Amino acid sequence: QVQLVESGGGLVQAGGSLRVSCAASARTFIFSIYTMAWFRQAPGKEREYVAAISRSGGSTYYADTVKGRFTISRDNAKNTVYLQMNKMKPEDTAVYYCAAKETYGLANVGYNYWGQGTQVTVSS
Repeated sequence: QVQLVESGGGLVQAGGSLRVSCAASARTFIFSIYTMAWFRQAPGKEREYVAAISRSGGSTYYADTVKGRFTISRDNAKNTVYLQMNKMKPEDTAVYYCAAKETYGLANVGYNYWGQGTQVTVSS
């Protein structure tokens, strides 16, 4: 069973930056075989697929709502994936979830491991 633990959420002013992290662990675990992603969900809204990164880190996906402002990265030596959020907007306010899947590809399918989420609030 893979465990994902997010950290780094908090309160930031509009236009500011924040980085959230997700540390992965398991009893027998090879982080580099997992495609990793960030989702977010705001109150009263559907969950949004925000960003994803391939096993090697060579390919990424971004939702149009965050493209050019957010950057996903991973450090396979540290079993950690990051989401750097710049030029933040109040509409970025949400609970951000880390997710993982063993399957190949950046499509929003097959994510079967989830973190507990971290709250990000952007004030106007």
